[in-house]
Amino acid sequence: MAQMKSRAWLPLLLLSLAACKPAEDPAAVAAREAAQREAAAAPAQKAFADALAEENWERAWAQADFLRRNHAGTEAAREAESRYAELESRVKEIRATRRLQYLWNYQDNPAGKGRQLTAAIDAKQRIELDGGRTPVQLIFRDHPEWGRSSYLVLKRGDFNCYSGCNLKLTIDGKSRTLRGSRPDTDEAIAMFITDHRALWRIFKTSQEVTIEFPVKPSGTRSATFEVSGLDPEKMPGWN
Repeated sequence: MAQMKSRAWLPLLLLSLAACKPAEDPAAVAAREAAQREAAAAPAQKAFADALAEENWERAWAQADFLRRNHAGTEAAREAESRYAELESRVKEIRATRRLQYLWNYQDNPAGKGRQLTAAIDAKQRIELDGGRTPVQLIFRDHPEWGRSSYLVLKRGDFNCYSGCNLKLTIDGKSRTLRGSRPDTDEAIAMFITDHRALWRIFKTSQEVTIEFPVKPSGTRSATFEVSGLDPEKMPGWN
């Protein structure tokens, strides 16, 4: 019976001893929790540092955003925050450049006794012509038999340039005139820009080019091209 009574007092004794234990220093608790948060952020922090070292700005920006959102208050997040605006600016520039590059379509196909190379780009907007809207495409072509040329193509309607015409170009706000010529054929709705070398140099060094051309039965239309994404290496020999 005495043994049972002593056992009954044991939990009370343990509680009493626990109550007498001094409380943990709040500063120590805070330091431990901060260390735990930093440890949790460490993998993302390393990924962020690796991306910076590799100059992979898009990945670095994504990791910085992850740290800001998921590990706020850590040293890792503060470091990411200090680079965030810079990285965001870099990424916007990279994506803008990529968009302009994707506007160009390059082809390398067998033709005659060699290969035909083309670089093509569509105008920013379709034009109203012949009762509907039609895209306007500009093509640089290098053909093994026909040589080099540049020309505009319509899907519908027609150019009014069979006997030759002047084409007004606006090149990053500056005006210039080049000659055009519509071949007397029904195979394609195309109009050549006579001085293809001059047009190539313009497209290589400009941001935006607008070409105004005559159409049938009368009047003119304009097509604007965002040209700065052109990769001259895709057309060897044109440079």
